[in-house]
Amino acid sequence: MPLQISVVGDAAAEPTRLETAYQVGRLAAERGWILITGGMGGVMEAASRGAAEAGGLTVGLLPSYEAATANPYVKIAIPTGLGHARNAVVVAAAAGVVAVGGRYGTLSEIALALKLGKPVVGINTWPGIEGVVLAGDAATAVAKLSELIGAPA
Repeated sequence: MPLQISVVGDAAAEPTRLETAYQVGRLAAERGWILITGGMGGVMEAASRGAAEAGGLTVGLLPSYEAATANPYVKIAIPTGLGHARNAVVVAAAAGVVAVGGRYGTLSEIALALKLGKPVVGINTWPGIEGVVLAGDAATAVAKLSELIGAPA
């Protein structure tokens, strides 16, 4: 069974963070990993686009009950109706998490992932969180996550 990873981040991220998320998604798909996001815009859409363009499988766990709210790069849309509570499902479904930037929703996903014992790699995200491994770019983040989850190189 392919590894599942989550990419989390701000729904209204700046262009450099969107490019980083795109690269994380692309690199994850090139490794054969399934990409899980919150299914909406910003970092979630950029990571999904990167994965989709690399031929990867993308899953969006949506806050609403409407599959149509997923970004156009989500191949499997799962409407949860859970609102922000879906953040727990986004990280629980993954072997590890890459956080790109973010605001309070991302902070909650980081905290939930750490609470669940999931490895978290952060790029330009909340500094000083014990347990978050920092990376300066997408390639380093994916390599570090691969090492942390014990995936083949």
